Amino acid sequence: MFTKHVIKQLSAYCNGELADSESRRVQEHLLSCLRCRREYGAIKLGAAFAAKLSAVSAPAELWSKIEEMLDPQTRKQLLQIAPRSRFAFNWYQVAAVSAVLVVAVAIGLWWSAYEGPKVSLGVRGAKGSVRIDGKRVDDIGKLSLGGALETGSSSGATITVADIGEIEVDPNTRIRLVKTQADEHRLALDHGRMKATISAPPRLFFVDTPSAEAIDLGCVYTLEVDDAGSSLLHVTLGWVALVRNGREVYVPRYAMCQARLGIGVGTPYFEDASDDFVRALERFDFEGGGDDALAAVMSEARDRDTFTLWHLLTRVEGDRRVRVLNRMIELVGLPKGISRDATLKLDPDTLEMWKDELDTIWFQ
Repeated sequence: MFTKHVIKQLSAYCNGELADSESRRVQEHLLSCLRCRREYGAIKLGAAFAAKLSAVSAPAELWSKIEEMLDPQTRKQLLQIAPRSRFAFNWYQVAAVSAVLVVAVAIGLWWSAYEGPKVSLGVRGAKGSVRIDGKRVDDIGKLSLGGALETGSSSGATITVADIGEIEVDPNTRIRLVKTQADEHRLALDHGRMKATISAPPRLFFVDTPSAEAIDLGCVYTLEVDDAGSSLLHVTLGWVALVRNGREVYVPRYAMCQARLGIGVGTPYFEDASDDFVRALERFDFEGGGDDALAAVMSEARDRDTFTLWHLLTRVEGDRRVRVLNRMIELVGLPKGISRDATLKLDPDTLEMWKDELDTIWFQ
């Protein structure tokens, strides 16, 4: 049931860093494993995004500031690293380099902000009835801070989000620019549908809706808001966090999650879940369906739907949690080394172990 894959080797394989024998083993595995091929495709896409980034020389004063922020021990370790092979780092040296990178990123963000705040995002490909702040846009325009872009029927546009990606805006949509700066780009989707394609570090791009906040973790996704303010998130690449009222749900590729105005975020599920399963989950999350709805969710669950049951463990208590765990074990067994009691106590490490083991079932 818990088949091992080659996911951990895919990055090295993509970069040509594996020994010949290991590279052949990964190549042979990819021929027969759809899941790993999908992972490999995502890694290659990320590499393609990275290849498009241009190198920019930092000013001399930036490096001076970095040096000033390093403690004497870190400086000494960096001097020791310099003449050695890049494959000869020990953990202390890796820590020192990591510290430098953290400082460099922090100062880089500061430097970007120092150059001056950004006040707009570019709009292109406007077709049909597209308006920004009430004024019609033909093909190209700008969405300023606090401004709103609205599309009519049979119309659309693309918003360029700085240098990290783009937003495709569907017909009958209203979207606003809340913030755009080096460390945060934030839009608000009042109603309608958008598709985001983002290649950036996690938690740099945000979309507010009336019922939840979508936090990009490096991905491609669609987000819809209906007239009642309810949201539907559908992730096709990477991960997105959906947040409201202190509850944060991580939604991976091929998964969906709803949020309702006044209630908050529901439980995520895979896009190929049965209609009966999704409907029972909606009743449990948003309509007070109680034990009957929970029983229907578990009855309709497949092996892959343990993804949803795993999330439900943290949403229910007492006998309900026992029943959810029993159904998970019935579907996929109890993985070796995982404690039933620790699972019921929601031990974080144990829940992570479950996720690692079920990964091969969820993304088969």
